[in-house]
Amino acid sequence: MKKSIYLIPALATMLFCSCEDFLDRDMINKVDAGKYFVDEKSLLNYANGFLVKYTSAATTLTYGDQNAEYVARTNLSSYYLDSYNATNQTGWGISDWNMLYNINYFLSHMREVSGVSEATLDHYEGVGRFWRAWFYWAKVKTFGGVPWYGEPIDAEDMVALYRARDERELVMSKILEDLDYACEHCFDTDAYVNAGVINRYIALAFKARVCLWEGTYRKYHDVNPETLAAWNDQWGTGEDYLRAAVDAASRIMESGRYQIVDATANRSTQYRALFNSETVDYREILWAREYSSEKSILNDITWKFSSSTYGNCWSMTKQFLNTYLKLDGSRYTDAAGYARNSFVDELADRDLRLQQTIVTPSYRKTQNNVLDYYSPNFAITRTGYQVIKWNMDNDYYESSARSFNSIPIMRYAEVLLAYAEAKAELGEFTEDDWIRTVAVLRSRAGIEDVSYPSSADPYLVSYFDDSVTDPVLLEIRRERGCEMFMENTRYEDLMRWHLGHLIEREWQGIYAPLGVPQQLREGVYVCVVQKKAGTERGTTYLVLKDNPTLMINKQDMLVYNPYGAADGSTTGRVWSDRMYLHPIPYDAIQVNRALRQNPGWEE
Repeated sequence: MKKSIYLIPALATMLFCSCEDFLDRDMINKVDAGKYFVDEKSLLNYANGFLVKYTSAATTLTYGDQNAEYVARTNLSSYYLDSYNATNQTGWGISDWNMLYNINYFLSHMREVSGVSEATLDHYEGVGRFWRAWFYWAKVKTFGGVPWYGEPIDAEDMVALYRARDERELVMSKILEDLDYACEHCFDTDAYVNAGVINRYIALAFKARVCLWEGTYRKYHDVNPETLAAWNDQWGTGEDYLRAAVDAASRIMESGRYQIVDATANRSTQYRALFNSETVDYREILWAREYSSEKSILNDITWKFSSSTYGNCWSMTKQFLNTYLKLDGSRYTDAAGYARNSFVDELADRDLRLQQTIVTPSYRKTQNNVLDYYSPNFAITRTGYQVIKWNMDNDYYESSARSFNSIPIMRYAEVLLAYAEAKAELGEFTEDDWIRTVAVLRSRAGIEDVSYPSSADPYLVSYFDDSVTDPVLLEIRRERGCEMFMENTRYEDLMRWHLGHLIEREWQGIYAPLGVPQQLREGVYVCVVQKKAGTERGTTYLVLKDNPTLMINKQDMLVYNPYGAADGSTTGRVWSDRMYLHPIPYDAIQVNRALRQNPGWEE
């Protein structure tokens, strides 16, 4: 078995080279820092290197939520199968800790420059500490407590390298300290905001995200999953984190720097334009991965979402689709017989974000250089609800990495929703807060009645497995799901809400009684049959005999079940409470016996 050393820095050579490659070099610890950190340009180059190396990839940002409950997919991570154990786990090898060494090296030596103002030095320290918080939060989400290192560790310091994990709550307090510093010292002037670099608003948005996560995690998890004991609150309480989330979000809101872009005439397109446009709308987007057709900086996202083989055929589930409101503001699931509505009927007069997220009867794209209507392609979608949120609407971009749409990393909508949820969890959410947050987003989605909720939606209560009954909190969760579908936040939401078991839920698709053609749009139908395809023009036939992963359940819903029992009695996906933390990799524990395994993963 290949062994990974607990932590030995593979270090970067600080030569005067481009930020694209300087963090790939070796042995930074052999370079005289005084010869590199000489002026502000050297600080900028190093900080830009962090951006290039550590910013989330477009793939993570667009389908990082593929393991969440609301999307069906063809390929499943082995983590959700019974056979997974600590020998399968990665994330503790040398390369997994390089980022921390590079950050700590920067923080330890950056103040050796001369001729730079104290405010500028404080800004760059804030940038470094932002990235350290970014690194450690990812580790905590995966493993719980990990060793905290606030400075570079010498490759021969065995005491430091081979020590036990620090308590999760201590590490989270250190993350918050780093974010507090970044939020106070990173610049917020025009030269730094919307310029593709870390600034105060990005730090505040990230702080709101992290603190909402930690505050709700402690609320919905009665015990620390790492210790199976009550939270000790030695380094702050869950309420403290929720208040920090409110503070961070409110500072952005009160700055007036950002807004929810809403032109009434564009409501059928403006939400999706945030995700499939080359130009980043920095009125609303705080941070994005920018792509460029002119500079041939391209991505393969449209290809991923439009291919039956290159991507994972991500498809929205019916259960989640049901959470989208009607345009008049009423709850779709309050109508009698909603579960038996046809594809065309169920998509009529719904929240305008729905038609900008999946293929609906009104969707058109350019095919063979002609703009035309397009229907769900059942070679790509397994439920009938084909995701288009990230797509460029031209089949030219569907066969290679040709797309140039820029991908948001942080949006103002998330800031509003973090503020709303944290205040609601604290029991301090008011109708004025509703008007400033949820109502704004719903108005942009074309919803007419955006009034404050007075009763709990029984469908949502059931959807979240009776874990929440508060009307306002349920509506905030509804809004978060619809607004941020497939934006790499939903899986984290399930983890913090203690709802990982929803991953086991059946992947339901369109209403499709056997042998009854279902209209997808005018002149186009799909029909599910048991054994033999028909010949009706304009109709796609799904033959269950030839598609053993598809079935029709007792409610006449199409179901995609690639991992479960043939009769649909199980989905094959498993969840248990131990899975809220991944196991410490087996080989890491063999090398460092001071590491303790997470509960439930012991050999």
